[in-house]
Order: sequence, then C-alpha cells, then structure tokens
Amino acid sequence: MAIEERLTVAPIVGPDDPRRFTDSGIEIQPRYTESDLPDDLDLGEPGAFPYTRGVHADMYRKQTWTMRQYAGYASAKESNERYKYLLEHGSTGLSMAFDLPTQLGLDSDDQRCLGEVGRTGVAIDTIDDMRTAFDGIPLDQVSTSMTINAPAVVLLSLYSIVGEEQGVALDQLRGTTQNDILKEYIARGNFIYPPEASMRLTTDLFAYCREQVPRWNTISISGYHFREKGCSAVQEIAFTLCSGVAYVQAAIDAGLGVDEFAPRLAFFFNGHNNVFQEVAKFRAVRRMWAHIMRDRFGATDEKSQKLRFHTQTGGVTLTAQQPQNNVVRVALQGFAAVCGGTQSLHTNGYDEALALPSERAAKIALRTQQIIAHESGAADTVDPFAGSYYVESLTDEIESRAQELIAKVDELGGSVQAIEFITNEIDESAWGYQERYRQRQDIVIGVNAYEEEAIEVEDVLRVDPASEQEQLDRLKVFKADRDADLVERRLQELRDAAGGSDNLVEFIRRALKDRCSMGEVCAAMGDVFGAYQPRS
Repeated sequence: MAIEERLTVAPIVGPDDPRRFTDSGIEIQPRYTESDLPDDLDLGEPGAFPYTRGVHADMYRKQTWTMRQYAGYASAKESNERYKYLLEHGSTGLSMAFDLPTQLGLDSDDQRCLGEVGRTGVAIDTIDDMRTAFDGIPLDQVSTSMTINAPAVVLLSLYSIVGEEQGVALDQLRGTTQNDILKEYIARGNFIYPPEASMRLTTDLFAYCREQVPRWNTISISGYHFREKGCSAVQEIAFTLCSGVAYVQAAIDAGLGVDEFAPRLAFFFNGHNNVFQEVAKFRAVRRMWAHIMRDRFGATDEKSQKLRFHTQTGGVTLTAQQPQNNVVRVALQGFAAVCGGTQSLHTNGYDEALALPSERAAKIALRTQQIIAHESGAADTVDPFAGSYYVESLTDEIESRAQELIAKVDELGGSVQAIEFITNEIDESAWGYQERYRQRQDIVIGVNAYEEEAIEVEDVLRVDPASEQEQLDRLKVFKADRDADLVERRLQELRDAAGGSDNLVEFIRRALKDRCSMGEVCAAMGDVFGAYQPRS
C-alpha cells in the first residue's frame, strides 16, 4: 500500500459504525487470538537488544521510576517553595517550568512580555533568580529536568553556576534539558533562531556536557508536544524518532562520535487514555530506536541503543468540565506509562485545564504515582503485557505504520526539510480528533456525553498580578548593580564567538557569571544568527 493511502489517524465514520479504531487508524478487532501475533515475534529479554521489553533487566523491581512533578510559577521564591513541598511529599526529582518570556529568551522587562511574566512557569532572568529557585536544595542530591528549548544552553549554564557555588562539581549534576528545538518549529512556536543556528547550540551543548557534565541528559527529544497539538500515537513516535535522527546526524556532522554523545540522549512522550495502544507505543518505539542506532548509525555501546524516556500524562485530554474526572484519566495514563516501561513520570493535576495546578491537585497527582507504584501491581514484574495477543499485534502494527512515516520524512531530506509536511500531517490528525468528538464517534465524559448543566467551580491557583512588577523591580536593581563595561565586553565576546566556529558554552557561562542577563545573552547571539521567520 502506498504511503499516501496508509492511515495514521482514525477515519471519521460516525457513531453508528460498529467498527472501533485507535487514534492512529488501527481497527480494533472484537477478539484477538494466537493467529494475530506477528509471524516473526521475537521479544528478546528485558534489558537486551532490541529492548522491546524494557531497557533494564529488572525494571522497577530494582528501582522505581523517577517521580518528577512539573512545577514553577510566578517568582523564583514561590517556585522554590513548591519544589521543597514536592520533595517533602515524596517526589524524587524536580521538573522546572519556565514562563513564556524565559522560553523565548526575553528578559521580563521586554515590552513584549507585559502580562506574561510568571504566568506559565517561573521567570528566570538572572543568576540571582536561579540562586533563589534552588536555595536550600542541594543540587548533588536532586535530579532536575528543565522544560526549556531555544535558550536551553543559557538556563543550564545558570544552573551549573549555582551548582558550583554550592560546591557541587559539574560532573555531579544530574538532570535533563529538553533542548529539542525542532518540535518548536512544528508544534509550539517557541523558537528564537533559524534551525541551523539552533542545531549548532544543541550540538555545542552535547560536546560541552560530554566533557564537563557527563551525567546530564543533554536533550529530551519530545513527542509530547506533537501529541498535544493533535497528532496520533503513530505520528508521535514517528516524528519524534525523525527528530532524534536529525540530532544524531547533526552531532556526527559536528565531529562527535556517536557513542560519545548518544548515551545521554533521552526522549519525552505523552500518555493518553487508551492504555493498550500506549503500552504498545512505548514498546514499539524502544525497538525502533535500537535498530536505528545500531543499523543506521553504527552505535555499538548498548547505552546508545537504549531509548530512555520520560512520560507526562496528556494535558490535552484534561477537561474543564467535571474536572475531578481528570483524576481517573491521569491514573489510567500513568498506569499505561509504567506498564510500557517509562524511566520517569509526571502526572498532571486534575485542575490543569483551568490553571496551573493548585497545591492540592499537585499532591493528588503525586499520590497517584505512588499508588501505581505500590498498590497496582504494575511494578511487580517486567513488561506485564508481553505476549498479549492484542498488545503484541498493536505493537507490530504501530511500528509498521511509524516506519512508513519515517521513510517519507527521509525521502524529503529529514526533519529540518520536512517541517511543512510534518505540520500538515499533525493538523490533519487534529482536525480528525475534533470531527470525531463533534459527531460523538469518540466519547469524552462530561464534554459530549454525560454532561451536567451545573458548572463545578474549582479553587484554582491564581498568580498574584503584583508578582510581575516585583520581578521587574528585581531585574532593574540587578542591571543597575553591575559593571556595565564588563557586561558589554562579555556580550561582544559572545557575538564574536557566534560568528565563528567555537563552542559557545564557555562564552555564555562567562557572560552570565559577570552578570549579563539571560535576555541579553540570547539577544547577543541573535545579533549574529538572526531570527526565524516561519512561512505564513
């Protein structure tokens, strides 16, 4: 069947059609038997190539996944208080959310940032902000994930400087920078520079961390945001692996050996409600990446072949209607991620369709993970769905369909050249979702079935509007209390380096140490790289 004819999204057939489909267009049979198993089924052993059954032999019997709750809002001080709250209640890792200005490499005092400071995450403008965010949190004892992309190298530099000030050596820092710029051009729009310059910053960070911060995961190649924009499960893993291929090739082209950087690559996936498809998706993507790394790139280190991933439950699946129903959705999604072998998990707060999660919702979300770990039985054995007629059939079908999409992206020249194709594919899928909801082919409780007239009003988290002005005041004091000539000299050194071929990380760190702001550092590079202008 030609790729143009192959479905990667569910068809729109209406509610009266007796057939059932996953969101990837895979028709679900009323029953599955041994005849539905793939002819060449070879599961292998957990912890062994091709890692279908998991990247570790004992999985959670040896160590439970990292329970990493995404948090950050308003000021660095308030975020610091939330981080400490989560750690005190059993979170085993931190996940740092940044506000929109920080994600775009803008200081809070930029006129474009009015009304956005501290709203979707914490505002980090300066080294002082980063010090405050991690005050009293020993960075040699906690793993920190940063959801930051275009200015990832700048934020990791700030974090590493704070670590050094705490007396923590760079080689003791553990965590992840998302640092996946390709999905910004396709799914989120939080880019700064053209793709070529952004890819240079990505590979500069690969090289720097290989030498200086070896325990840091330099990128979290993200399918999460593709799924949030509306893609199917098959599209999620296909386009994510295409991004992974692009980053690996860029690093090799920059002179790095594949086994020098690939062991620190990590991935980030979405968790949705169809438990069986999600389990199959995770099993398929591990197997596919193992073959890509071994057969396409010649990686020989087992760590290079293992796909390690973080999962966040699906934000787009949360409903503002009857929001407490989201507790059940999040539990199903978390259960699927664990049964699929995730290394790290964030469970959303039930009120996140309305606002940033309240303290109560954040604690329930964390307790959800703990219940899955200790009460569900999902962590008691490796790959608990292995051998299921249904799940093995789904795993094989998902892999087959995803391979077709990868072949199409390869035909177009890779992810950078295929941005328009990938965007159009996701848009088509998103439209299909909406049509299936509208026609009640797909049921969402409280939205198009079992609706209630009474509106439940949650006590949601509200960011104090005064916090924005307080951040601006702190930034004004910071910029007044420094050596202006030294700041300009450091920024010019960074511009000169950006115009050449040197690794930029040390130039960025030097500028930040001498009190250049995050926005000034990003703007200095922008003077050389320019800004990305998407096609209308």
